[in-house]
Amino acid sequence: MEKLAPIHPGEILQEEFLEPLGISQNALAKAINVPPRRINEIVNAKRAVTPDTALRLSVYFGTTPEFWLHLQSKYELETAKDKTYNEISRSIKPFAA
Repeated sequence: MEKLAPIHPGEILQEEFLEPLGISQNALAKAINVPPRRINEIVNAKRAVTPDTALRLSVYFGTTPEFWLHLQSKYELETAKDKTYNEISRSIKPFAA
């Protein structure tokens, strides 16, 4: 069974917030006082959600900054696991008391 690719927070932003609410990327950028490019790059998985952006999104959408940062950290961890976990687990001997 093929493993699904990690989901970037930008995909959640686009599919769960912008599209259902009828908000454009430009409108969101203006509303949260960031350059439109930032939102576009997040939506296209070319930029991470930073703490600053998480705060802004949380105020605008009524979520928490932790929600956005959790999505980002989960994405980064899953991406790292996919790329390097086997190599790391072979090269490090677990601690044994």
